Amino acid sequence: MRRSTLDVTLTIGFLAIALGVLAARANPATAYESSVYTGSPPITWALFALALAIAVATTLSCRGRRQGLGIGLGATTVTAIVSLPVIRNYRFAGMGDALTHLGWTRDIVTGGTPPHELFYPGLHTIATVLHFVGGVSIERGLLIGMVVLFVPFLVFVPLAVRAMGTGELAVGLAAITSWMVLPVNNIATFMGVHTNSNALFLVPAVVFALVAYLRRRSTRERLPLGLSPFTVLVYLTGLVILLVHPQQMFNVFILVAAVSGVQFLARWRFDDHPMLEHPTTYAHTIGLGGLFGLWALSNERFRNAAAGLVSGLLAQDIGAGAEVGQRGSSLTDIGSSLTELFVKMFLDAAIVGLIVGLFVLAVWLGRSSLDAETRSFVNYLALALVPLGAMFAVYFVGTPTMAFRQVGFIYVILTILAGVALAQLVGGLSSVITRPGANAVTALVLGACLVLGLMTVFVSPMIYNPGQHVTPEMMSGYEDGLDHGAEDVPYAGMGYDPYRYDHGINGIPGGGGNIGGGSATTGTVNASVFSAGNYTGAYPTDEYYFTVTEWDRTKEFDVYDELNYHEAAYEGLDTEPNANKVVSNDEFEMYAIDSEP
Repeated sequence: MRRSTLDVTLTIGFLAIALGVLAARANPATAYESSVYTGSPPITWALFALALAIAVATTLSCRGRRQGLGIGLGATTVTAIVSLPVIRNYRFAGMGDALTHLGWTRDIVTGGTPPHELFYPGLHTIATVLHFVGGVSIERGLLIGMVVLFVPFLVFVPLAVRAMGTGELAVGLAAITSWMVLPVNNIATFMGVHTNSNALFLVPAVVFALVAYLRRRSTRERLPLGLSPFTVLVYLTGLVILLVHPQQMFNVFILVAAVSGVQFLARWRFDDHPMLEHPTTYAHTIGLGGLFGLWALSNERFRNAAAGLVSGLLAQDIGAGAEVGQRGSSLTDIGSSLTELFVKMFLDAAIVGLIVGLFVLAVWLGRSSLDAETRSFVNYLALALVPLGAMFAVYFVGTPTMAFRQVGFIYVILTILAGVALAQLVGGLSSVITRPGANAVTALVLGACLVLGLMTVFVSPMIYNPGQHVTPEMMSGYEDGLDHGAEDVPYAGMGYDPYRYDHGINGIPGGGGNIGGGSATTGTVNASVFSAGNYTGAYPTDEYYFTVTEWDRTKEFDVYDELNYHEAAYEGLDTEPNANKVVSNDEFEMYAIDSEP
């Protein structure tokens, strides 16, 4: 393709992004949206699809500056997709941990809690700065902070592959794989205000710094005292990850320690090997381990989490196997299956994982065309997956949520290795068919995986989990309900515990497992008793406040198809003498339930 034609094509791609963002901005969310995909205007998705198609084509077919522009085009498009809750003016997004993070940030802003007293204040501090400097709301500051922490993932995945010396094709393929956002699995890692997931997106910066430290040994880049700038970057990114979420910092420590272990074994086993030319990472292992250890031992919450993991390992039938079995039964009840859900959520990740696994096997069998030094970097990362996988196995038995968080970290490493693996695959295909043919086949397969990945980067009814869009009506409804509720009367939700909203509205000092300064507890109504019309017996107190949002109704009646709660029972509240509607707007209702009307 002629250079002028390429330039025009790339210009069209960037113009498509701009128009897509403008179209989304011109159509803000005016009510609760169960899916950001169906809520955004179709023209936005058409323009984003055009931009991504151009980005994939130019990234695969071009080299040099134009490939860089193609990578930038794709990364910008994916960033725009991730930013849709911000672009479309969501009040907030997230019904679980996100509301607790909102409460912590509110405490920092109001001076109730200093940042250094938080377990991991990274995201909250970013949102606080955006609030005071940019004048945005605290909720919007957190959503923007989520995007800020995501961008390094798209930047440093291709840079890490480039630092491994693998060639421009591998760099482009790594970039395309990063656009799938494989670390997000929507079981324990999410695209939202979720610090464990947010920390994942910083890990490629550590990998880049580590590879660059090992490969670029020139003294011209040394800082005073002979310190490598990449060593400084390893420590700085490690510290930032620690402040965003410590679990991923521990995984980074395991990664660097595994590299040190491989180096030690190489020096003990070989007399001539490329690894022997690499500077050791022993100091990095000790430094990162010491940093994490000092922080962890001084933090009571970490010690409690470790105790919880041990008790989970010793408990009976609480592991991921039991949880998967329960979810499989529920999916069958609403007309779906684990197989269908797997295809929607994990097919792209499974394909990439399989390709990387076969590639690593080929490297170990000596069947790849990589040079010796690049093979060393592949071996570093591949062998690091052994202890990381062992940690997954431990979590899988004890705490299923932690296990799927570990999968998220593993897929950061697999995303980086995928660039090298796919480049080798394209090279093999080129010997069977032509190079343009190999590029076309690769573009089609990656394009399909890219669509799957981006279709599930946010939760939606497609994966039987409605979007957690928090609207102004929901927030104001809970504010009124919490402010005007009678003392010592508990709040109960329909499959959702209302205490999270108390966190987000009033901050954590007045929350925890209680409402309004600890005067009343919270919980959920018993599904079977409530569905039978026994409203007073659905909660173990003589009186309680029953709260329902549009999200609750969508989840229980539309997505779960009345699996737990029956819509007729909910509608019967309006004629129940023991139930009085005390707060109501378009997306929130609160009933006072009393056994003595």
